[in-house]
Amino acid sequence: QVQLVESGGGLVQPGGSLRLPCAASGFTFSNYIMKWFRQAPGKERELVATIMPSGGSTAYAYSAKGRFTISRDNAKNTVYLQMNSLKAEDTAVYYCHARSSGGNWVYWGQGTQVTVSS
Repeated sequence: QVQLVESGGGLVQPGGSLRLPCAASGFTFSNYIMKWFRQAPGKERELVATIMPSGGSTAYAYSAKGRFTISRDNAKNTVYLQMNSLKAEDTAVYYCHARSSGGNWVYWGQGTQVTVSS
């Protein structure tokens, strides 16, 4: 059974930090491209960050560059999103996403809420 389980969300003040882990199971994690998306109320889901299977290549949305870092531990089947200097506009549900290198298989997590507010 495939599972992507996000955690680490919560309420944080502007300027604060959060680290979101996403634990994967039920598929060969090291063969999958991993991404973090987010969806704010009333807005479309948007891609935040991407990391390739080996972890050697990453990419970020403009809004995340310089503040967020995506990483992965293939031995632990876990991908992380480190978020620093958080802003109110980062408030959203954050989703973990997995796509096989060939593109045939796609999985989503259930999401974790991040709220940035004073």
